[in-house]
Amino acid sequence: MKQLPYLVLGLWGVVLHNCWADGRLNLLLHSNFHSLVLATGVIFLLLASAGLRWPPSGPSRRNYLPMAVLSLSGIALMLWPPKPSLSTLAANRSSAQLGDSEISFLSPPEQRSLSDWVRLLNSQPDPELYAGNPVQVSGFVLAVPGAAPEIARLLVRCCLADATPVGLAVRWPPKQQWPKPDQWLQINGVMAVESHQGALRAVLVARKIKLIKAPARPLEP
Repeated sequence: MKQLPYLVLGLWGVVLHNCWADGRLNLLLHSNFHSLVLATGVIFLLLASAGLRWPPSGPSRRNYLPMAVLSLSGIALMLWPPKPSLSTLAANRSSAQLGDSEISFLSPPEQRSLSDWVRLLNSQPDPELYAGNPVQVSGFVLAVPGAAPEIARLLVRCCLADATPVGLAVRWPPKQQWPKPDQWLQINGVMAVESHQGALRAVLVARKIKLIKAPARPLEP
């Protein structure tokens, strides 16, 4: 069947367009590259339309297995969109080393994002500097083996493959069950100082915890 390769190409054009339209790219790819996915989908559809309208002449001998695999994988991707576990992914990646940010330092404490706080703690690691600062951050719950879970975010340069986690230690309210990994929370509290593995570190003392929906774009640049 001469038209089969163009049907598969058109299918993948539809898949890429749907991935762009329904927002699932936000789970997989930096927003700067979303337009490239859409453009690729449009090119696939144009090539498929041209091939179906003007199919090549002459006999054709094709290996149909690769086209069958591509077709089934495209259909599966549309029917069962990916739902990656950010906590599991973060647990298997080394933490991001964020540089200094003057803007983060000058901004009011309650307006700093989670990644802003991590930048500050990396650049000025003395926890006494931030003791008592009000904090309002959001992120997903990251399980820490042998310790209390952290509140975290994933940073990406390109896609989920290069994602690196940033997290804040949290002192959860006493007698309250720890939240489950991958839950998205908004935490209001204050920064404090605690001893950890023979050194002092900053810790977020959670005073108000709110369960929230995962943001439309859970990956940060």
